[in-house]
Amino acid sequence: MNQHIQPPAPDSATPAVPYPAEPARAGSIGLGIAAAVVAALAAAAAYGGIMNAIDRQVGYAAVGVGILVGFAAGKLGGKNPVLPVAGAVLSLAAVYLGQLFYIALALADYGNVGLGEVLSKAGVGGLNDIWQEGVDAMDYVFLGIGAFVAFATAKKSSA
Repeated sequence: MNQHIQPPAPDSATPAVPYPAEPARAGSIGLGIAAAVVAALAAAAAYGGIMNAIDRQVGYAAVGVGILVGFAAGKLGGKNPVLPVAGAVLSLAAVYLGQLFYIALALADYGNVGLGEVLSKAGVGGLNDIWQEGVDAMDYVFLGIGAFVAFATAKKSSA
């Protein structure tokens, strides 16, 4: 006996519960850039401090700057295509500022004075002049490493 069995009709008193859709990835370009700026300033200070502690530059530190800045931009900013570029630019600035901070720390150690005194007397312009006198190809490599990693990290963390 082959009978066709039809399943019972759904009970109209019990409404069907649809599964909720996955929430849309909300992001704000302003929030992403603001977070990247804060991350860039913190990373610049850490980068300069690390260089001062070991008295040389290390590529891994530039990678860390790029990861920190790119992650902040991508995670909080979402999928906006401007954010990887902004992260790369801010990472360039962070590595550069970290190098200037290293010079300021080295001058403070050498002159046996406080960091505030070095910054007030030399200023950013004086530190930049010292940086330009001593810059070599590896400084530009570290700038590029930080920017590249920030761009890639911002793209990957926003997905």
